[in-house]
Amino acid sequence: SALSCRSGCAACCIAPSISSLNKAAGVPCQHLDAALRCRLFGQPERPACCSGLQPSLEMCGENQEQALTWLENLENLTRPGC
Repeated sequence: SALSCRSGCAACCIAPSISSLNKAAGVPCQHLDAALRCRLFGQPERPACCSGLQPSLEMCGENQEQALTWLENLENLTRPGC
């Protein structure tokens, strides 16, 4: 069964760089709302690298801190980002 996105996390919208949005690694995406939800979700202007990223136990871990750590490590291993 697929893992659902954890409410109030947004680690995948903070840790990685997103070049198509001119977003640096470690900076919250400008398209996050106050509830840490993507305002571009389901919209055609949402970058492919975002829509292709799916929640998983490996990436998301048990909490936001674990997710941020995993994604920061991935970012460091795969520069320059998407």
